[in-house]
Amino acid sequence: MSRPVTLFTGQWADIPAEELFPKVKAMGFDGVELACWGDHFDVQAALNDPAYIPARWELLKKHGLACYAISNHLVGQAICDPIDERHKSILPGHVWGDGDAEGVRQRAAQELIDTAKAARKFFDAGKDYMSSHPAGSGKTVVNGFTGSSIWGALYAFPPTSQEYIQKGFDDFGKRFKPILDAFEKEDVYFALEVHPTEIAFDIASAARAIEAVGGHKRFGFNYDPSHLGYQGVDYVKFIYQFSERIHHAHMKDVWWGHGDGTVGVFGGHTNFCDARRYWDFRSVGRGDINFEEVIVALNDTRYNGPLSIEWEDGRMDRFHGATESCAFIKGLDFPRNTVAFDAAFDKSNQ
Repeated sequence: MSRPVTLFTGQWADIPAEELFPKVKAMGFDGVELACWGDHFDVQAALNDPAYIPARWELLKKHGLACYAISNHLVGQAICDPIDERHKSILPGHVWGDGDAEGVRQRAAQELIDTAKAARKFFDAGKDYMSSHPAGSGKTVVNGFTGSSIWGALYAFPPTSQEYIQKGFDDFGKRFKPILDAFEKEDVYFALEVHPTEIAFDIASAARAIEAVGGHKRFGFNYDPSHLGYQGVDYVKFIYQFSERIHHAHMKDVWWGHGDGTVGVFGGHTNFCDARRYWDFRSVGRGDINFEEVIVALNDTRYNGPLSIEWEDGRMDRFHGATESCAFIKGLDFPRNTVAFDAAFDKSNQ
């Protein structure tokens, strides 16, 4: 059986869940990956309002939608970042508080721990309903970001030593080990979306992040090829190298090498969709990611979780784009073979 195809609701948070969910079903999706912003999934309501979680599942059931993961990228970003006014615009008011940088980081860490607790309650409550849907990976997953205290040192000038960089990984480890221990208590996995501005943004930094948390069993990845491809990172190799830690997968496309030579891989401080740009996100199937190779690698490594479309394409209507992206992935995904293709040559099998 092919994997369920879901829609990550993060880019649709301007549409209330009551209005969005029927549209998601009409676009052909099997389910949703719920973002913890807008009104799609409220962490504190899930923990404190006894009626909230049953109502979420009732809304999903009403529209025949499954759910395999929730995502709290925005809060995660503030855990290791240097904090500035941009964070205020993406964080819940109770996490921002008075804006004191260290206080924001600590409150963000607690909110991510609360997200694991809310996820545990949410998915436990939905077990009966989800039993009629594909099992997925069988893991309870919270996707997110980590932020990074050393992203600003991406380019090594003024000269940046490995000791300086290691302090950033040590800071990540110090802040995230207690979070991961809390995830362990809830039997929940944290899946970092490897991404520029995070502690891990390519294969080398992902390996170093694992080391920084002592190989913690609850730390893994939300695989997304789009953030790797335009950097020149082998996004298929990533699957094979970290197969045991890929807890969730985003299907997101990007193209690169399509600008006019004015703007490089760092973006030139231009806006998305500026025609001069070297790279831009594209609707799934319209960029340069080879999803055939991605699907084969996910099959080879026995990834059973959902294929969650994170739709971003500033040049295209999002309903048109998400609909065609869903159809594209469903047409490309295929079940793994269960018999050797040449077994029939053996007379004992005839």
